[in-house]
Amino acid sequence: MSQPTVTMKPPAHGRAGGYFAGIRDVVVLELKQRLRSRGWYIMLAIWFILTGLVTWLTWAGWNAQRETQRTYGGFNPAETAGPGSMIFEVVLAFVLLFALLVAPALSANAVNGDRAGGTLAILQVTLLRPGQILWGKFLAAWFAALAFLVASTPFLVIGVALGGMTPGHVLVALLMLAVEVGVVCAIGVGISALAGRPLFSIVVTYLAVAGLVFGSLISFGLGTGLSQGTIMANQAQYRGYSALERMPQEGEVSSTTREPEFTCSGPLVAQPAVHTERVAWMLSMNPYVVVADAIPYPVRATTNFGSPQGAIESISQAARYAMAGPEGTYPCANGEAKPRYLAQETPLWPLGLGLQLLLAGLLLWLGWRSLRTPAHRLARGTRIA
Repeated sequence: MSQPTVTMKPPAHGRAGGYFAGIRDVVVLELKQRLRSRGWYIMLAIWFILTGLVTWLTWAGWNAQRETQRTYGGFNPAETAGPGSMIFEVVLAFVLLFALLVAPALSANAVNGDRAGGTLAILQVTLLRPGQILWGKFLAAWFAALAFLVASTPFLVIGVALGGMTPGHVLVALLMLAVEVGVVCAIGVGISALAGRPLFSIVVTYLAVAGLVFGSLISFGLGTGLSQGTIMANQAQYRGYSALERMPQEGEVSSTTREPEFTCSGPLVAQPAVHTERVAWMLSMNPYVVVADAIPYPVRATTNFGSPQGAIESISQAARYAMAGPEGTYPCANGEAKPRYLAQETPLWPLGLGLQLLLAGLLLWLGWRSLRTPAHRLARGTRIA
C-alpha cells in the first residue's frame, strides 16, 4: 500500500534567511576584492591627511583672527567663542564634498565592471538572484565609502573637544553623511547595472551628483524667476537700539548686541515679492541642504544681529527662508514684524531626502530589471561571459 507523499515548504523565515545569506556572500566577496587593492588604502591615507590638514588650517586661521582682534582691540575672552564650531562646520563641508567625489568612484563600475571582466556571468549562473547581486554590490560599495567617513570622525570630534558643539551635533552629522553617501552609492550601482561600459556609468554618476549639488541650485534660481508675485505689507519703522543695549563702535565685539527693533505701521499695500516656497522643493534635493538642515541649531536672537554663525548653519537658514517664502520673511508681511533668524519648526530635509531616495530606488529597480536572466535583448558590444 503506497503512502501519500507530503511536500514540505520551507518556512518563511528560512527563505528570508537564505536571501540575506546570498546578499552577505556577495558583500564579503566584493569587500575581499577591495581590501586586496593597495589603491584603496592609499586613498584612505590621503583622505585622512587632507582632513587633518584642513582641520589644522582652520584652527590656525581662527588663532590668527583672534590675535588680530587682540592687537587692534575688541577681544574679550569671555565673549569670544572657541574654534570648535568653526572646525566642525569646515570639516563637515569638506568631508561631504569629498564623499560626493569618492562614492561614485567606488560604486559606478560595480556591475558593468564585472560584466566587462567576464565575472558577472559567473554570479548569474549560480543560485543568486538579481536582487541579491544588486543589493550585495550596493552594500559593499557603501561599506567601503563609510570607511572614509570613519577616518574623518576624529576631526569632527575635535569640534566637541574645543567647545561650541555637542556630541549630538556630531552624531546627527555622521548619520546624515552616511545616508547621503549611501544615496550616492545606490545611484552609482543602479547606473552601473544599466550602462554597458564602466567609463560611461562613472561619467553619468558624476553628472547625477553634480545635478543634485549644482543643478538643484540652478533650477531653484530659475524657478524663482517664474515665482514672482505680490504680498500685502506695510512700512517698517526702525526704533534703533534700546537704552540698555548700545550700538557697538567700530572694531568692538559684543555678544549682547541685538538686531534693531522695528514696528510695522501704515496701510497694507501690495509689495512685489518672490514666492520661494513654491520652488523650495528643488533646493531640498541638494545634499548640503539635507545635511545642514538636519543638524539642530539653537535659535540665535542676540548674536551678530541674529545672523548664523557658520557656513553650514547659513545653508540651513537659507533653506528655511526659501521654505517660509515672503509670508514668513518679508519684514512687515501682513502687518507683522518678522524675525531675521528663523526657528527650525518645519524642517526641509525630509522632503529632500525622500526625493533622493525615490531617485535612487528608481535606478536600483531599473538595474534589477537589467540583471534578470535569461536576457532577451542585449546592447551591441555587451559581453555575456
